[in-house]
Parts: sequence; C-alpha cells; structure tokens
Amino acid sequence: MPRPTHRRRPRAVLTASAVLVATLAACSNDEPSTTIEDCVRADLEGRSVARVWDDTMLELIRQVVPAPTVHARNLFHTSAAMWDAWAAYDATADGYFVTEKLTADDVQAAREAAMSQAAYRILLWRYATVSDLPAATEQLDAVMADLCYPTDDSSTDGDEPIALGNRIADAVIEFGATDGALEDERYEDSSYRPANEPMVVSDPGAVMKDPNSWQPLSLGLQLSQNGLPIPGNVQTYIGPHWGYVTSFALPPSPTGTPIDPGPPPRLGDPPTDAEFKQAAVDVLRDSSLLDPSQSEVIDISPASMGNNALGTNDGSGYDVNPATGEPYRPEPAVAADLYRAIAEYWADGPTSETPPGHWNLLANSVADTPGFERRLAGEGPELDPLEWDVKTYFALNGATHDAAIAAWGLKSYHDSVRPISMIRYMGGLGQSSDPAGPSYDPDGLPLEAGLVEVITAESAAPGEQHEDLADHVGEIAVYAWRGAPDDPETQTSGVGWIRAVDWVPYQRPTFVTPSFAGYVSGHSTFSRAAAEVLAGLTGTPYFPGGLASWTVEKGALLHEEGPTEDIDLQWATYFDASDEAGISRLYGGIHIPQDDVEGRVIGAQVGQGAWELARTYFDGTAESR
Repeated sequence: MPRPTHRRRPRAVLTASAVLVATLAACSNDEPSTTIEDCVRADLEGRSVARVWDDTMLELIRQVVPAPTVHARNLFHTSAAMWDAWAAYDATADGYFVTEKLTADDVQAAREAAMSQAAYRILLWRYATVSDLPAATEQLDAVMADLCYPTDDSSTDGDEPIALGNRIADAVIEFGATDGALEDERYEDSSYRPANEPMVVSDPGAVMKDPNSWQPLSLGLQLSQNGLPIPGNVQTYIGPHWGYVTSFALPPSPTGTPIDPGPPPRLGDPPTDAEFKQAAVDVLRDSSLLDPSQSEVIDISPASMGNNALGTNDGSGYDVNPATGEPYRPEPAVAADLYRAIAEYWADGPTSETPPGHWNLLANSVADTPGFERRLAGEGPELDPLEWDVKTYFALNGATHDAAIAAWGLKSYHDSVRPISMIRYMGGLGQSSDPAGPSYDPDGLPLEAGLVEVITAESAAPGEQHEDLADHVGEIAVYAWRGAPDDPETQTSGVGWIRAVDWVPYQRPTFVTPSFAGYVSGHSTFSRAAAEVLAGLTGTPYFPGGLASWTVEKGALLHEEGPTEDIDLQWATYFDASDEAGISRLYGGIHIPQDDVEGRVIGAQVGQGAWELARTYFDGTAESR
C-alpha cells in the first residue's frame, strides 16, 4: 500500500494584497458584525478553522528568531484558547482559561468565530507587539479576512461568539503577564551569568574557568538557525528562567526542575569523570560517520531500525508491519547520507517551526493520511475535523509546553557544557589514557586508535595519517567532520584528521550550537512528549498504515553538498520518529548521549502526564486550574 509521506503544507498565512482585497470583497457584511451569517469564505483546502490557526502559528514561528521555549508557550496558550471556545458550547467539556457555557443555533459557526477571535487577538499580542514582527498584523488580518471575520470588534459583553473570543483572549493575555515567562521583559532573564568567558570559535581551543559549565560562543556573524541575523556576535542564553514558568500538567518546583534525574557526568568528578570523557569520544565517533566518501549501504527501513526500549538505542526493527501483516520492504541507503540527512532534517533549519512546531506538522500529517479515522484514543465515534484538531492541539501543545519547562529547568539548574567546549578544552590539554605517553593530562581526551590520537613525528611524516598536521606534533588529532566548506551547495568537507582544538559540530559556521546549556536535549524531550500524546490520541504507537516517511531529496543538504541520492527517512511508530529526533543531535554534534537519553525519559513522563490531564478536560472531570 502507498506510504504516507510527510511534506509541508502550503503556507496558511495570506500576504498578497490582491488576495486580501478579493477575500474582503467576498464578505457580504459592509460593517463589522459579531455574527457570520451570509459571510462567504475563501477555500480552506479542507482544513478546519483550528487547523487554519495552527498553520498560521507555524508560519509566524518561521519568521522570527527561534526560541523553542517561547514558541511552545505560544502554541499552547493559543491552542488552549481555541479549546476554551470549543468547550464553551459543549455540555461536558471543561475549559482551561475560561469555563463559560453558552448556546447557539449554529454551534459549529459559533465555535469557529469564537476561536478565531481568540486566536487572532492572542497572536496579534504575542507576535506584533512582543516579537516585533512587522508583517504580523497584516498577515493575521489576512487570515481573518480569509475566514470572513472582522478585526475591529473589541466587544466583551454578551453571548455573541466574538465577545466570547475576546474574553478568552483577555484571560490568556492577563495570564501570560504573570506565568513566569517574563513576557514584559521580552522573555529575558538578566540575572543569568555564564561561568565561562565566550569561546571565539574561529580561534583554536577553549579557555574555560569551569569545564563542566556552559560556554557562550563568539561568532564573526551570528545568524539564527533559520538564517535571521542576531545582534552582536556573542550568544545570550535563551530561557534560563523557564523552569519556573507555569506549566500545564507538571508540578511546580522550588528549584525550577519539575523532573530531575540528577546531574550529567562531570569532568573531574570521580564517579562520572570516565563517563564524561567517553561522552566526548562518542560525539567524535558520530562526527566521523559523516563521510560522503564512504559507500557503506545499510537498510534504513523499520525492518532494521527502530523499536527501541525507552531511553536506549537497542532496537533492531520490526518483524512485520501490523497494519498490513507483511514484512517491511527494505530501503537501502548510503550510511553517511543517512546520518547527515537525519542531522539536518530534525535540526529544523531555514524554514524552522522549531521542534514544538515540527510535531504539529507531523500531527497534521497523521490526520491528513487517507483513510485515517479520527477516533479519540482509537475508540468511540469518529470526530469531525474541528473537534479532532482542537483536541489534538490542546493535548499536544500542552505536552510540548511542559517539555520546554522540564528541559530548560534542567538546562539552567545543571548549566552543562556543550560538546564543542568539551572537545576543544580537553583536546587542548592532551590525552588522558597513557600517563607514560606524550601529551598526558588527567583531564585530556581519551585515546582511541583511528579516532583520537597524539600527533607524533612518525604519524606526521609524508604519507602517514597526520601528514597535514606536521606543524602540530605533540597535539591531539581527531578523525571527524572537517567543518563547513566554502561553498556548501557544491562542496563537501568530508571527514579527516583535524586538530582537536579546531573541532566543530556538523552545523553552519554562523550558528554552531544553540545558545543554552546541553543537559537535557530539548529535541529529545519535546519529541518524546509529543510522541506520547500522538500515541494516546490515536490509540496506537504506529503511524497510520504502520509507516510514515519524509524524503530528503538529492542535493538538499545545507551544510555541505548531499545527499548523493534521495534519502527516505522512515518510521513505524511515533516513538521511532522521536528517537531519531534525539539521535539527530548526536550526529549534529550538539549533544552528548546522556543529554539525549535523559531527555527521552523525561519527555515520556511529560507526554503521558499531559495526555492524561487533557483527557480530563475532554470528559469534564478536570480540577480547577
């Protein structure tokens, strides 16, 4: 049977003035009104009104500097507002911010109007005034015109849907001023002070006062992951206070760590020193796999990959596709192409919705799969698209909002180092494996033949492995990705022997690594939390048809030329996809394995808790927020 393929939908936000004018002309109302009778909408391409607003949020996210914490919060607050508008016209469901109960002759129309007004007002507040996105007002007005709603009705009195939407928006805006996100301070916590002075990435090595703590980077040109310029050339920590933000389902924590598995491994700490050093070696080993000159071909289908136990990579695939009862078809691919494709696909690059938004795209793709039945938890009557979407966004974005709180609370509390600082610092000290050997330092990198070696006169001789490093005898060399080529569209850097003090992750030189601590991985936490919710919503861990895929087309990589052929990323389950999202940060050189593993475990707890709480709002048994 055909495999569902996840591809980006056409953007929902209308920007062309001609479209806006045409849409406005289609509305029969000359004056603002709180009703939508006789109003003619533009074609929504089969999307529910909730889906329109979700698509709109994702498009707004793509246009601003990525801040996963902020975007997760905006997605949840807007989704909860739409849920409240839906629940107001349901006798059973409980609202989250607003718990009103109203009646209407046309319940569907009333819900759509109320949720649109609420979403419009919240997004206008969050993006046009806080994020200084110049085009936000125009874009949001265009969406309202597309839906044939007024934009200048501020009424809050009475039972009309627009008034209800305004009351919901007011409640969310008021809540957002006191939830700990520091919205009025542009989400910036000025109290944070990094333990280390910035690393100038273009210079070799890393000078660190505390090698276990996060180090900001100094870049000649600093761009966000989606290519937007960032003022200054030194990173500023994003969201050090986020562990204290009011959550959906997590308990508050006096330390800002609602879930704390304990600290990451630390250099010089007797119980975990060896683990810390091994983590650096593991990062280098993953970097060494990004070699397009290697031709190893592997099966990347669910027949061979996925089905991991939580927090492990122990899976070896599935015997059969449960939807078909047949074995999965092998999917051969060049291994190095796969690893680079994974790193870039899940990185959420130039058109990034950030991980919370990425999982909204995946959720929408599930609902769009031909033959998919919208049954809550896989049971009961099939829901109409509006009800399915509004419940999906409420639960899913509640989970990713909590994932941001859980992950960033740990990032701030433990303030852990990123791989680029680890490897450059330890590599600059020397090797820690052989006290009798050259360049020994107890805090140096462990030696591993073919991966981490001391440059000697013999190894640097012509024709030997370190001949290009002959000016650096006595230093540590690592076999890893060489860094970004001059022309990423036509060139590859490949893998080779470089000085440890020059190592960089598989990223753009204008980005290099995110501007916050490593432990735990946000990607891992977000993705597992989202996967848990999707499994709960659909009643199965499997994607529809037992298989989902995304094609990374030949030549589509951004960091260097590649892949050499189309790569069809494949997942049997939501958990396989979430595991791959976590693993991607290892190939990308962004995280150590411990960041990923603990992030997955925490994400599972977050997602399960959010799903269970969301269900109480669906069935009317929720306790007061």
